[in-house]
Amino acid sequence: MAEIINLRQARKQKARTEKEVRANENRVAFGRTKAEKNLTKAEQDLAKSRLDQHRRDEPEKP
Repeated sequence: MAEIINLRQARKQKARTEKEVRANENRVAFGRTKAEKNLTKAEQDLAKSRLDQHRRDEPEKP
């Protein structure tokens, strides 16, 4: 026999679950200390610098 559910309660529970998932994602993305943010930025700058150093210069056209 199928269980009877209240659709209003089911919708609210689904919304709560989705909100919690979104909150967890934001905690990961934005819940970092200033030192962690600076470290990440420094790593990205270093990687970009290394990539630029390996770039070939285009020969100048006459």
